[in-house]
Amino acid sequence: MIPRRLFLAAAPLAGCGAAATPPAPSTAAPVAAAPQPLPVTPINAVSFDRFVEGVKTEARRRGISQATVNAAFAGVAANRRIIELDRRQAEGGLPWEDYRDRIMVTPTRIQNGQRLYRENADLLRRIEQRYRVSGRIVVAIWGVETNYGGNTGGFSVVEALATLAWEGRRASYFRNELFAALKIIDEGHIRADRMRGSWAGAMGQPQFMPSNFDRLAVDFDGDGRRDIWDSRADALGSIAHYFQRSGWREGESWGMEARPPSGFTLAGADTETRRPLREFNRLGWRTAAGGALPDGPEAQVVLPSRGAGQVFLGHHNLRVIRRYNSPVNYGLAVGLLSDRVG
Repeated sequence: MIPRRLFLAAAPLAGCGAAATPPAPSTAAPVAAAPQPLPVTPINAVSFDRFVEGVKTEARRRGISQATVNAAFAGVAANRRIIELDRRQAEGGLPWEDYRDRIMVTPTRIQNGQRLYRENADLLRRIEQRYRVSGRIVVAIWGVETNYGGNTGGFSVVEALATLAWEGRRASYFRNELFAALKIIDEGHIRADRMRGSWAGAMGQPQFMPSNFDRLAVDFDGDGRRDIWDSRADALGSIAHYFQRSGWREGESWGMEARPPSGFTLAGADTETRRPLREFNRLGWRTAAGGALPDGPEAQVVLPSRGAGQVFLGHHNLRVIRRYNSPVNYGLAVGLLSDRVG
């Protein structure tokens, strides 16, 4: 999942909100310093056309209809911009506090999340009943991935995946995703010309890669199509289904900000050991406000990347959030947003 990942309208749309493997870029925003231009393989239209013809032939062998193949590849060309974005994935990122306050957990995102949580209360209640996943987490993922469905990406998914599969750096992964995308079109879930997404092929309001769509997207509104682009019910239900399948524990928190005991240092922090919260209490840990920690499931120390000292205690459900998109700052931001929207 979303992260994710050069930002489009501050949403992690770089390919992988919910990728089955971790080929996606980091959710961290680009560092302030301007990146040096990176070499880009010259576009060879003849080579790309041969590649596409091979894909079309294999697609037909896999049972994809000729009509789908024709529609999917109509007007498709090697896209230089996609190659540039793939090679310009930032290694650094904003400090945690800027990422948190300027990008992910902004007042506008919080306010819109609160409004949409209220407006979709009945839908979210039904989703919670079916999948046993918090509606607040579903709304938070929706918010950070595509700004609540407002920015789902403007690239042709087929063109993006074909370009990346042809370009070759991660050819096998993107070739498999391309065939998964063709299958989605062939099954009638979305028209080829409507299959838009990020430059790395992540699709719809949840930013699912095609292979994850195949396994995890749901037809929550019951119309016979799994439409994560235009059906809010399908999009939010699919996010919840993803979390259910990833091991979400109903009724448990994701974690909390905490105040370490005297003598704690970031450099020497043990971020691996999991302890019951009562054990953290005994060791001198407190809530951010200074009170005793509540009783709850086991937790571990979690430190934001490039942070200025904020410390968290994370539970199992924080690890589940990070299965959607792995960077620690992404997981913490989603958790904090979820606390504020519901």
